[in-house]
Amino acid sequence: MVVKVAINGYGTVGRRVADAVALQDDMKVVGVVKTKPTFEAHHAVRKGFPVYVNTRENQKAFEEAGIKVEGTIKELAEEAEIIVDGAPDGIGIENKESLYIPMKKKSIFQGGEKADTVDVSFNSIANYKDSFGKQFVRVVSCNTTGLCRTLFPIYKSVGIKNVSAVMIRRGPDPSNIKKGPVNAIVPDPVSVPSHHGPDVNTVMPDLDITTVALKVPTTLMHVHTVNATLNNGTTVDEIKEFFRKAPRVELVKAGDGIKSTAQVMEWARDLGRPRSDLNEIAVWEESINVRKSELFYMQAIHQESDIVPENIDAIRAMLEIESDPLTSIKKTDMAMGLKPWWKHS
Repeated sequence: MVVKVAINGYGTVGRRVADAVALQDDMKVVGVVKTKPTFEAHHAVRKGFPVYVNTRENQKAFEEAGIKVEGTIKELAEEAEIIVDGAPDGIGIENKESLYIPMKKKSIFQGGEKADTVDVSFNSIANYKDSFGKQFVRVVSCNTTGLCRTLFPIYKSVGIKNVSAVMIRRGPDPSNIKKGPVNAIVPDPVSVPSHHGPDVNTVMPDLDITTVALKVPTTLMHVHTVNATLNNGTTVDEIKEFFRKAPRVELVKAGDGIKSTAQVMEWARDLGRPRSDLNEIAVWEESINVRKSELFYMQAIHQESDIVPENIDAIRAMLEIESDPLTSIKKTDMAMGLKPWWKHS
């Protein structure tokens, strides 16, 4: 069984999800949607992805740019079994109301959309089965994905009373020249808590978590400092072992020269990943500390790519292709060349 996947919005997230879908043997990209004939549209053509437009009025601009247009988003949606919406925040839900609901199409949205506009918020390891057979699913944001990835194995193994975490957020994505800050550290928001903790609760509702966020003038990655009060005793070595066995979590060492987000990304480049992406969450091994019942660690989040494998697993859950989360996660990760966590299990 090979399912037909449409990508509506071929930008930062959409083009990465399209590449990941193309690597799977149980799904294929039947088309991608662009609103303008930008370089991403030309790349889609080179990759062999059929290009569609959001409206027929836009077709002429694509043809003038030498890009063949197969049709409109409505025609693509008719062919697809599921749509991954990579549109800017707020536009995805407009697409849901105007197109996906009338056409009765299963659709996946990204973390910028509000949780109450979908059936389920999704994280592969924490609540995969909740999305089984659902029509509208939201893959939680890059920061929420990062917190769920590392907190869930601890929550499951030793229990967590509460979590306090600080999000040190990058400004814009590397290609975005319109946003900042350029020379400032910005509380984002000034009020406490930030939205990240409540967003984690859309996936892990029983977790007591409070978050604050700061935006800093860098484009590479986010960094989290995490402090968790545990229900049961543990050791630093046990926490490291939890992370080694966890899907999509990588331990990195400052002692190996990985002392900053710049060096984390350089390490990802040396791994040979497309676009230098790091789909895993990088946890600094030296930052892991346990004092009585208190756990501390720091992690880095590649905001452009950590949610990509989650989108692939969400497709399998919603279309009921695979009922077991670890089976889907392993299949996705093997196809994408991610950390072989199953070798440590």
